[in-house]
Amino acid sequence: MHQLTEIAIIATVALVLGMIMTRLKQPAIVGYLLTGMVLGRSAFGFVEDRENVEILAELGVLMLLYLIGMELNLKSFMRIWKTAIGGVILQVAVAYVVVGLVAIFLDWPWQLTLLLAFSLSVSSTAVAVKILEDIGELHQHTGNIAVGLLIAQDLAVVPMLLIIGSLSGEALDVPVLLMTIGAAIAFLIGLILFLSRRERIHLPFLKIISGHADLTPLFGIVFCLGLAAVSGLLGTSPAFGAFLAGLIIGNSQERKSVVEATQPIQSILLMVFFLSIGLLIDVTYIWRNLGLVVVMLLVVVLGKTAINIVILRVTGVDWRSAFIAGTALGQIGEFSFLLMATGGGSGYVSRDISQLMITVIALSLMISPLWLMTARRAQSVAAGQASNFQVFWNKLYGKETQAFVQASKATVEYLKSLPPNKEKEENNEDSNVDATVAAQASAEGSENIIQSEDAATYQALLESERGSLGNLDNSESKKF
Repeated sequence: MHQLTEIAIIATVALVLGMIMTRLKQPAIVGYLLTGMVLGRSAFGFVEDRENVEILAELGVLMLLYLIGMELNLKSFMRIWKTAIGGVILQVAVAYVVVGLVAIFLDWPWQLTLLLAFSLSVSSTAVAVKILEDIGELHQHTGNIAVGLLIAQDLAVVPMLLIIGSLSGEALDVPVLLMTIGAAIAFLIGLILFLSRRERIHLPFLKIISGHADLTPLFGIVFCLGLAAVSGLLGTSPAFGAFLAGLIIGNSQERKSVVEATQPIQSILLMVFFLSIGLLIDVTYIWRNLGLVVVMLLVVVLGKTAINIVILRVTGVDWRSAFIAGTALGQIGEFSFLLMATGGGSGYVSRDISQLMITVIALSLMISPLWLMTARRAQSVAAGQASNFQVFWNKLYGKETQAFVQASKATVEYLKSLPPNKEKEENNEDSNVDATVAAQASAEGSENIIQSEDAATYQALLESERGSLGNLDNSESKKF
């Protein structure tokens, strides 16, 4: 099949699944992940070689960070930066402690522990914003808190990438690493303060290309890739430069024109990125390790949701906002794919752990409808002011719990009403038959023994008779 035909089929499937997810009020990225799973080697095998889309996927990573940088509202973030940054620090710390306990039991290296802690502490900006928007909380106090945490997580991804990237080498120069990370963080903080305390800046070189619809999108892409290249040459991650480019464009007066011009290109490259992640998901692996995958998914998502709620309560957020925001942030983010890909080339991440993490991250994004339903119900429950946990649970999952209890009782009653087990009767009949056969065999065995004893007795009688006859012949011969 011609490569252009393959590209057309891939784009069509991605479009259809993206439209289905959008129809279900879910982010289109979930459809792109499903596209990779369906077309990958573990399903239909239509796309067997991931290297063909690897370069485009790396461009998609840069575009993802570029887009996140442009979408950040720094002025709104500065109002709640203490709560947001404190919450992210607690999230990473708790994740490291939990993963560290598991690492002690499983004898994992500390590099893997740090990588998993970083990956699990990041939430999905796209999914969380979609959930908050659908329940009408995005522009409320709860939405401001959740978005502030998401912004802080996105900002934290940059030093995370620098740390994980430096750990991938064989030799670790700690002083150089600390200086590089410190300089990057200091520059990032300075840029944020500069962009958030002034009016939107002007990009003077955009005046040259203003009015040229064909040059504006090219400028947006070149500006992203140019800063990414400079960042890479300075020893930091190219993703860091792409993120800085997004921050600068997003806080400039030319933001609207650049975003509108580059949006189609970004959408295509982001589709390729999530498609490449979907290609990594092995359906056969999920089927063979279904129990492990389900348990890990439940532990990670439920545990992360509970930790988010507790952390938000500790930072002073009210119960209602803490629960809704914690639920909206309960999934694992798309940046976790990038963190796992960055650490995947090192020797401390085995293939099984990488496959399990990628599977859990993807599935946590795919079950976002469940979290959307939970967030919607949580909103109504919080409005009703539940007095205790029992009332809260009954209002949140009362129908599902009642249905589960009724189904369990019906199943138990049905099993009790069944007639005696035919297998037991058959086993009893088989045991009776075996006993009869054994008795017959023992009888036959005893009969054989008796027959052999009769033959021995008969032989002895013959010998005695022969002996008596021989004595008579000798006596008669003496007479004569």
